[in-house]
Amino acid sequence: MKIQAYLKPQCGWSNGVRAILAKYELDYEDRDIITNPDIYAEMVNKSGQTLSPCVEIDGVMLADVSGEEVEKYLLSNQLVKPGGNATEVPLDAPCTDEEHERMRSGSDTIRFF
Repeated sequence: MKIQAYLKPQCGWSNGVRAILAKYELDYEDRDIITNPDIYAEMVNKSGQTLSPCVEIDGVMLADVSGEEVEKYLLSNQLVKPGGNATEVPLDAPCTDEEHERMRSGSDTIRFF
C-alpha cells in the first residue's frame, strides 16, 4: 500500500492521522505542508481544497480527514484488520490553542495559506 499523508508538523488532526497509521504499523510518507510550498501546492492540486490533513492511499485522496475517518476508510476497504495497537492521542481533535500559538509565532515556520 502506498500512503502519502499531507500533514502539519504540530496539529491535533495530523497527530490523529499519524496515530492511526502507527496503530496499524503502516509505512507512509509524512509530507510537511507547512514548511514546503511545493508539497502544500501538491496537496491542494490533488485534493481540490486547502484544508488538511489529506491522505492519499493507493491513489485515493481522503481530503480534510481525521484519524477516525482514515481508520474507517482502511477498515471498510479491508486494507487493515480490526485491532492494532492502542493510540495515545485523540484521533479527531483540533489543534490546541498552544499549538496554534506556536505555529503563529514560530520563526522557522513558513506560511502559504
